[in-house]
Amino acid sequence: MKKDYYEILGIEKGATAEQIKKAYRKKAIEYHPDKNPGNKDAEENFKLAAEAYEVLSDPNKKARYDQYGHAAFENGGFGGGGGMNMDDIFSQFGDIFGSAFGGGFGGFGGFGGGGGQRRMKGSNLRIKVKLSLEEIANGVEKKIKVKRKVQAKGVSFKTCPTCNGTGQVMKITNTILGRMQTASACHSCGGTGQIIDSKPNHADAQGMVMEDETVSIKIPAGVVDGMQLKVSGKGNDAPGNNSIPGDLIVAIEEIEHETLKREGENLHLDLYISFAEAALGTSKDIETVSGKVRIKLEEGIQSGKILRLKGKGIPSINSYGSGDLLVHVNVWTPKKLSKEQRQFFENSLTDENFTPNPEKSDKSFFEKVKDMFS
Repeated sequence: MKKDYYEILGIEKGATAEQIKKAYRKKAIEYHPDKNPGNKDAEENFKLAAEAYEVLSDPNKKARYDQYGHAAFENGGFGGGGGMNMDDIFSQFGDIFGSAFGGGFGGFGGFGGGGGQRRMKGSNLRIKVKLSLEEIANGVEKKIKVKRKVQAKGVSFKTCPTCNGTGQVMKITNTILGRMQTASACHSCGGTGQIIDSKPNHADAQGMVMEDETVSIKIPAGVVDGMQLKVSGKGNDAPGNNSIPGDLIVAIEEIEHETLKREGENLHLDLYISFAEAALGTSKDIETVSGKVRIKLEEGIQSGKILRLKGKGIPSINSYGSGDLLVHVNVWTPKKLSKEQRQFFENSLTDENFTPNPEKSDKSFFEKVKDMFS
């Protein structure tokens, strides 16, 4: 079982953004490879801290994590930060550490203490996927055609002559405190340390072309409308030999069901029956997200009766089981009567069997609503 992100950073769930950032910086310094050379446990703890910070520092990801836990970022390749390598960590979080290690990270390969090439990550793509209630209840794999930028075949890159491949340029400024040297991203290569050497005519200025790709997306059961899932590496490419693609963000849109109404993990169904069916009892085939089932209605059933079908609702995305299907029985009152039918009901007005006589066990409407939410 994955460790809780708040526990990894040593903070409470209600921590502020500044407290989260401070806690991450403290952990990163503690487990930094420069302080723990050859220590695999320290390296793993460093990655875990970065993964926790990536989620908790983002308001949207944090809200999803607080509600659904790790399940919000798992299943079928979706992730909040799992599988991050050292280059990913530095490219996303390097600015947090400041001068803690002399302004750089000697333990991270290409990112030396004097500054080095910045591994570029392509931009993210966003799509919306519409799901039926049945697909949400059972989980589904969708194949979606995505138009994304990729490096053109035949494009090549060379070392940037402006920064000599470091990705940074140094600037010396005279101040009241003396001469100050500062580093900034190279304006020629954008910090990648590389520029285009040659490219095919159909590619853009960055050596990119648009291509259609069919992406397989495994969507876990129990997702909710508005939830966003991530498919790593299926966004746009970035220029350069050492670049990594962005991610594909999948927004879930729930299609309203014709008869079933969703309330969290529970489902509601209005079932209408006639006076005759209510009086005599009957069996009915009703629709559920897993197919039709037959239920029995006892004779004398009252309008407003709620039948609970255990486990026939929506599965919990946290694997806590499934909700229930609540069947609301409604006795339908006919709006038009034949002469014989009217005579029957007129004769029944004085019949004691038709006089309302609720038992103590027959709950009122408000009691039923209270039970539903308790």
